[in-house]
Amino acid sequence: MTGFFSRVKGDKTIWAAAALLAIFSFLPVYSASSNLAYLYGDGSTLPYLVSHFIHLFLGFVIMFFVHKVPYHYFVGLSIITLPLLILLLLFTVSQGVVIDGANASRWINIPILNKTFQPSTLASVVLLTYVAKYMARVKDKTYTFKQTILPLWLPVAVVMGLILPANFSTTAILFLMVLLVTFIGGYPWKYLLGIIGVGVVMLGIFILTAKAFPGLFPNRVDTWISRVESFTNDEVTEADYQIERAKIAIASGGVTGQGIGKSVQRNFLPQSSSDFIYAIIVEEMGLIGGIGVMFAYLLLFFRIIIVATKANTVFGKLLVIGVGLPIVFQALVNMAVAVELFPVTGQTLPLISSGGSSIWMTCLALGMVLSVSAKREEELEQIEQETKADEDNPLEILSEAI
Repeated sequence: MTGFFSRVKGDKTIWAAAALLAIFSFLPVYSASSNLAYLYGDGSTLPYLVSHFIHLFLGFVIMFFVHKVPYHYFVGLSIITLPLLILLLLFTVSQGVVIDGANASRWINIPILNKTFQPSTLASVVLLTYVAKYMARVKDKTYTFKQTILPLWLPVAVVMGLILPANFSTTAILFLMVLLVTFIGGYPWKYLLGIIGVGVVMLGIFILTAKAFPGLFPNRVDTWISRVESFTNDEVTEADYQIERAKIAIASGGVTGQGIGKSVQRNFLPQSSSDFIYAIIVEEMGLIGGIGVMFAYLLLFFRIIIVATKANTVFGKLLVIGVGLPIVFQALVNMAVAVELFPVTGQTLPLISSGGSSIWMTCLALGMVLSVSAKREEELEQIEQETKADEDNPLEILSEAI
C-alpha cells in the first residue's frame, strides 16, 4: 500500500477531497436507490451499490493513469480526438436513446456493457482542452477576429450545436467555460461580446426552428420553456413536482437531519439518486451535511485555483481552469436547483450522484488537473536535488565563486 501511495503524485488535497466525496457518496446513493430497487428490482439495493462502486473504481483508475501522463501530451490528444468526438456527437443526435417516447438523444447504448454513455461529457473536456491549447498558442500575439473564426470558434460552434438539441444546460455551462478560458487567455473583450451576441442569435434561431418543426427535436424546447415558466411562476403546477418535493426534503432535514437511510421524499422524488441527490443529503443529514458537501467542493475549487496559479506554462494554467472549474460549477448548479435558485437543469452532483458518464469524465478532468500539479512537483523536486548537490560539493561552489 505504501508503494502505491508513493506513485500518487499531484495535489494531495485534491486527491483527498475526491476520495472523501466518493466514499461519502455511498450513503445517499444507498438511501436513494432503495426506492428504485422497490420499483424496478427485487427490493435489494446491493446491485445499485455494486454498480456505483464499479463506476467509482473505474473513475479513479482513469484519474490515476491520466495524472501520470505529462500534460503537454493533451495538446496533441485534443487535436486528434476532437474530430472523432464530433462524429460521435453526430451519431448520438441521430441515434440517441428514446425514453418513454421522448427524445433523450444525449446518450448512446453500449451493447457489450449493456450501458449508456453520454458523449457530451467527454466532448466538453476535449473541447476545453482544445480551446486552452489554442489560447496558449496565440498568447501575446496580435490577431484579428477573422483569424480566430476557423481554428477556434468553428469547432466550438459545431460541438455546442450538436449538444444543444438534447442538453441545453450542458451547452450553457460549456459556453460559459469557453468564454472564461478565452478571457483569461487574453482574448479581446470586444470579440467576446460579439461571440455572445452570435450565440444568443443562434439560440433564438434554434428555438424558432424547433417550434416551427416540432418533429425535429421532440419535446426539448417545450421542456426548457416549461421549466423556466415553472421557476418564475409563483403558482404550483404539475411541472413543479420535482422541485416541490426537493424543497420538502430540505425543509424536513432541519439542522441535523432525519438520519441516514430515513429519507421520506426518496419515495416520491424522481431522480433522487442523481439530479436531486443533494435534497436527500440535506433531508437525512441536515444543514450540517449540506454545508459539509458544499465545503468539500469549495475546497476543491480553492486547490484548483492554486494549481492553476502555480502552473509554469500558459497552457497548464488554462487547462486547469478549463477542465477543473466546470466540476465545481456543475456542483453549485446542482445544489442551486435543489433549493430553487435555478430552474431544473438535469446536472448531476459530481462524484456523488449515481451514473457512469459523469463520474468517469469528472475523474478524467481531475486527472488532467493533477497531471499539471504533478509536473510542478517534479520540477520543484529537481530543483531541490540540484540545490542539495551543490551544497554537498563546496569545492565546486568555491571554484564558481572564483
